[in-house]
Parts: sequence; C-alpha cells; structure tokens
Amino acid sequence: MNKRSRIRASGGGVAVTAVALMTVQGSSADAGSDRTPVAEHTTVCVGTRPTHSLPGRESSPLRVTIHADKRGGTRYKSVFTGVSVDERGNAVNVYRIPSKAFDADICSHAIKGVKVRIHDTDVTQQQTYALVDRISHDMDRWDGRFKLYTVGPDVNGYVIFGVDRPAKAEPIIKKAFGKFWARHIKVEQSGVPRLD
Repeated sequence: MNKRSRIRASGGGVAVTAVALMTVQGSSADAGSDRTPVAEHTTVCVGTRPTHSLPGRESSPLRVTIHADKRGGTRYKSVFTGVSVDERGNAVNVYRIPSKAFDADICSHAIKGVKVRIHDTDVTQQQTYALVDRISHDMDRWDGRFKLYTVGPDVNGYVIFGVDRPAKAEPIIKKAFGKFWARHIKVEQSGVPRLD
C-alpha cells in the first residue's frame, strides 16, 4: 500500500510521483511474486475477529490490509516495510522487521478466516521511500550508460529500477548504493513511460 514510484517524463528528465493506494492481487501471489523477502522467515496467523467488528464494506482481507498499513505507517513505522492483499486467497502479506508487538497488533485485528502471512525483512518503508526520493532528484545520473525511466519501492523491501538495459545497469546501480542497498535493489526492463 502507499506504493509510490518516480517516473521520468518522456519529454525530458522531469520526475513525477505516482501514488497507488493499494496492491490488490487476483491470485494467491502478492505483488512481485518472483521477489522473496530479504529474510525468508514467515509467520502465519489466522484471524478470529468477527466480521461485523469493523465498519465499512471492504472485503475482510482488504480491511486487515488497511489496518496493517495504518498501524505500520504510524505506531510501527520503525519496523514496517509494506503490505499487500491477496483477495482470492483470503490472505494478507505483511512485511516488517521482526516485531512481536506489531505482529500481535495485526493478528489481534485480523478478521475471522483471513490468513495473515508475516514476512521478515531488514528494511523499513521509510528507508525505501528515502532511497526513491534520493534517486528521483537525479534521474539523469546514468545517462550515456543506460536510461533510468522509473524507480519505486516494492511492498516487500525492494526498490525497483526500470531501465532500458538491465544487464548493464544492475551492477552499476548496486555498486553505487553499497552492499546494504544492493540486497534491496531489483533492476527490470522498462521503456519510456506514457503519462496518459
């Protein structure tokens, strides 16, 4: 949730913010299913809270996702990485630096029957957003070697770079940001984005 990316406008080097409020998947895989959390330990709890206990008409997994994002963005921002909803699987994926308090909060608010998968990471949403902001101020940095078209955080602790030449760009980008960030960077093929 609150997934944002920086996009180079096709007419120049201007960075534009795109905000997507929710990552909603129609299959059992969450966003970036080919991307596993940095640490692969996963805790699972199943909600027991009655459906009528929360206001609104959203689906049960979506309600849990909204709660996790709200709490992760406020009280638990020092550990929260991201969250995605799996409507078809009646599940929610929460990514965070291990925190018993945050886990207990999310599991105690999970609606009956909703599976909450809690994945370990070693980076917060604040850190990934800070890296995106840092990069977006210098989108032309690698011109001449490759074109950087988009950059944005993923819910599970990665920063995704969309470039024209991934094989060339990946080692250059990872070296530029050091060992810690190298583990959290994914470089993917991207063309010139259209801002319709």
